[in-house]
Amino acid sequence: MGKILLKNGRVVNEGSIEELDILLEGDYISRISKDISEREATVIDLDGKYILPGIIDDQVHFREPGLIHKGNIATESRAAIAGGITTYMEQPNTNPQTTTIAKLEEKHAMAKETSYANYSFLFGGTNDNLEELKRLDKNACSGIKLFLGSSTGNMLVDNDAVIESIFSNTEMVISVHCEDETTIRQNLEVYRDRYGEDIPIQYHPLIRSEEACYLSSSKAISLAKKTGARLHVFHLSTDKEMDLFRNDIPLEEKKITAEVCIHHLWFSDTDYLDKGTLIKWNPAVKTAKDRDALWKALLDDRIDVIATDHAPHLLSEKDSPYTSAPSGGPLVQHALPAMLEKHLEGVIGLEKIVEKMCHNPAKLFDIAKRGYIREGYFADLAVVSLQDPWQVSKDNILYKCGWSPFEGNSFRAKVTHTFVNGHLAYDNGKLSKKRNAKRLTFDR
Repeated sequence: MGKILLKNGRVVNEGSIEELDILLEGDYISRISKDISEREATVIDLDGKYILPGIIDDQVHFREPGLIHKGNIATESRAAIAGGITTYMEQPNTNPQTTTIAKLEEKHAMAKETSYANYSFLFGGTNDNLEELKRLDKNACSGIKLFLGSSTGNMLVDNDAVIESIFSNTEMVISVHCEDETTIRQNLEVYRDRYGEDIPIQYHPLIRSEEACYLSSSKAISLAKKTGARLHVFHLSTDKEMDLFRNDIPLEEKKITAEVCIHHLWFSDTDYLDKGTLIKWNPAVKTAKDRDALWKALLDDRIDVIATDHAPHLLSEKDSPYTSAPSGGPLVQHALPAMLEKHLEGVIGLEKIVEKMCHNPAKLFDIAKRGYIREGYFADLAVVSLQDPWQVSKDNILYKCGWSPFEGNSFRAKVTHTFVNGHLAYDNGKLSKKRNAKRLTFDR
C-alpha cells in the first residue's frame, strides 16, 4: 500500500498528548517522531487534529449469521469504521449460535470475506457444551461469553454446577452478562398483572432491577474468586455494583475487570419519556444516580473498559408493546463522538478515553500489536477534530437498521480519518470500498 505520512497531528497515547508525525508503511507504523520527512510517502496534513489509536470495541452484535435483516458484518463494520472503531469482538448469540468450534471458525471465515474492521468473536458457553469449550484453543478467539441473565438469543446459562465447571476449565477471559433471571421474572409478573403486555417503558429499570444486576454480578465475582477464573463483567448499570470492583492494583494484576457501555453513561430513566423503547437495553438504563456512579467508577479505575454493546433492531421491531419490543440499539458509529462530547464538557480527558477504549481492551484480551500508537504496531488509527460540529440524522446514519438513539443530537467533535492496518478506510465522510481487516491474534 506504500507509505503514508501523517503530519502535524497531536498524538494521544499512553497518558500523554504530543505533537508528532507518524509514518505508515504497509500494515504497520514504522516511525513516530517530530518533523519526519519521507519523499516516497503520501502526506496527509492533519492541521492539529488529534490522532488516537483505533478504538477496540469488546462487545458488539453484528447479527450475522441468521439475523441479517437487522445488520450484518459488512454494514455494521463500515459504520464502526466511520466512528473510529477499527477492531471489534462480536458476540455468540447469532443464529446459529457460536457454541461450537466449527461455528466459531465459520464466523471467522465470514468476517474474512466481508469485514471492514479487524475482528474476533466470543465463544458462547451453554448448559451443555463444556466439553467443546475444553477443546477450544486459547488463541482461537477473544474469549468466552456467558449469559447469566437471558438476553437476545436465548443463551441463558442457569446451571450453577455448569457455570462453576466453565469457570474452572478455561484460562481465557470469561465475559458475563449479569442479571438474575428469577428476580426479573418475578418483577415482570408484577407489572404484567397490572398492565398486561403493554407495560409502560419507564418500568423497565424496575423489572430488570438493580437487585437483579447485583445478585448476579456478586455471585459471578464470588465464583471467580473461588475458582481463580479470569472474569470480565459486561455493561454494568448500577451504583450498587461499583463496590464489587477494585482500583488499588493495576489492570495487569486484576483477575476481575469491568466494562461500562456508552448508553449507560449517556442516558438515564428520565429519557424513557422521550426515547421510549429506542433506549430499551438489557441491563436497563437506570437512574441519574446510577449514571453518576458509573462515571465516578470509570474515572477512578474501578471500571476498566468502555464499549458499545451495539445491537441493532429494526424500528418496526422496536415499535412494539413492552414485552415484545427487543432490547438493544445501534451505537458503533456514534460511541466515540459521544465520548468526545463528554470530554468537551469537561467530564473526561482524552487520555482517559484512549485508556478505556484502546489500551485497556488490548491489555485485557491480550491482543497482539494493537491498542497503542507504537512503532512496529499495526497502523490502526482514528483521527478526530474537536471543532467540527455536526448533527446525527437519517442522512448520515450508516447502520443497516437506519436509526440511532442519538438521532437529533449535535456533536462538536467528529471522526475525520480512520486507518485500518495502514489503509485509509474512512476519509472525511467517504468510506473506502477496499477491505484491509485482519483476524485478531493474541499474546497468550
